[in-house]
Amino acid sequence: QVQLVESGGGSVQAGGSLRLSCTCSGLVTLRISTMYWYRQLPGKQRDLVATIRKEGDKMYANSVKGRFVISRTRPWGTVYLQMNDLKPNDTAVYYCGATYVDVEGVESQYWGLGTQVTVSS
Repeated sequence: QVQLVESGGGSVQAGGSLRLSCTCSGLVTLRISTMYWYRQLPGKQRDLVATIRKEGDKMYANSVKGRFVISRTRPWGTVYLQMNDLKPNDTAVYYCGATYVDVEGVESQYWGLGTQVTVSS
């Protein structure tokens, strides 16, 4: 039974910082290829924020590059998103996800339920 649980969301003023955490259970951690954060702004589609691969490679959306940092425990277990210099347009529900590769090489994607981040002016 796969479960991803996010925490760390809340309300902050512009320029502040938050650190989101996502703990994954129910998966063989060695078979997780990628973990990532997406966010859904009010009235918008769900967009990529940052990814981290098993090997440690990281990628960021242009809108958060230089402000957000993704990291993880070693081995896989928990992924973090350190968010600095938050702006009002960062307000969104943030979702943690993981891509799992089974023994046949088939990929599956799992998601947490999300955590709300609200940034005020």
